[in-house]
Amino acid sequence: MEIMNLLTSLIAIMILTLSALGFAFTPLSFLLTTVLPYVAFATFLAGFTYRILSWARVPVPFRITTTCGQQASLPWIKNSPLESPSNVWGVIGRMALEVFLFRSLFRNTDVVIVGQRPVYGSAKWLWFFGLLFHWSLLTIVLRHLRFFIEPIAPWINGLSAIDGFFEIGVPTLYLSDVAVLTGLTFLFLRRVVAPQIRYISLFADYFALLLLLGIVTTGLLMRHFFPADLLHVKNLALGWVTFAPALPKEAGPVFYIHLCFVFTLMAWFPFSKLMHMGGIFLSPTRNLANDNRMKRHLNPWNAPVKVHTYEEYEDEFREKMKLAGLPLEKE
Repeated sequence: MEIMNLLTSLIAIMILTLSALGFAFTPLSFLLTTVLPYVAFATFLAGFTYRILSWARVPVPFRITTTCGQQASLPWIKNSPLESPSNVWGVIGRMALEVFLFRSLFRNTDVVIVGQRPVYGSAKWLWFFGLLFHWSLLTIVLRHLRFFIEPIAPWINGLSAIDGFFEIGVPTLYLSDVAVLTGLTFLFLRRVVAPQIRYISLFADYFALLLLLGIVTTGLLMRHFFPADLLHVKNLALGWVTFAPALPKEAGPVFYIHLCFVFTLMAWFPFSKLMHMGGIFLSPTRNLANDNRMKRHLNPWNAPVKVHTYEEYEDEFREKMKLAGLPLEKE
């Protein structure tokens, strides 16, 4: 079953590749460049909005924060404002560290059984390569904005200059390209090699990594081995933005494969685990202040329940309790 999930995802990637080649060498290429971009973007936008609204509607009647620090209580007890925030600013700081630095993943530990005793050790490789992949992908997405706006914003040129600071090769090899490929390769091999991770990996896990690897690989191939005419690519991108798409001239098969992978990722994104990008902001274990000792939080949806108090119980069974020699609060 573990191997089947990987093989199924590989077959799905091959089908997408053959479909893209079919678009490239047939008159149906206009579908990939004029129709599918809008279908994929509309699916992404609608799906993303639906998932966020559905999560936002889930009632959270009380604080269920996950903390690993001292809660704010008495003045003379030092609390941890980021681990266990008691106000909005503390929550913002904790969320910022989680979103930008993956703080909870940084504390991840590895468990090894030595004899019959568990031993906990550092496991920072997952945090490092995860952070490397996400920041590199963000840099690449921001760099690609140069295809969609005219004139190009100065900060995009500045970001590209920093990314290609070492000026390796012609055209310049961007650091983010190497970093994102390195991070994705580690995340993929981790799922394939580690038996514990492979056992719990599903088709969706492999498919997401292979799809991202396909996008990155075809992008690198177009930049360094099968160059695409950037002027035609920009005209195509500006045509999408202005709702006047046109067929690109002299676009090779690698370009169509790259587009097919990108549009597939856009349409599939809201319905996959990749939606953690938006879901992290709606996680009640992270976005709520831990102020349970300062305020009493009552569940507003609690239905009235008829209770039988001890006083009522004693009044009902007083004589029997007295005969049994049981102590009574009231004589």
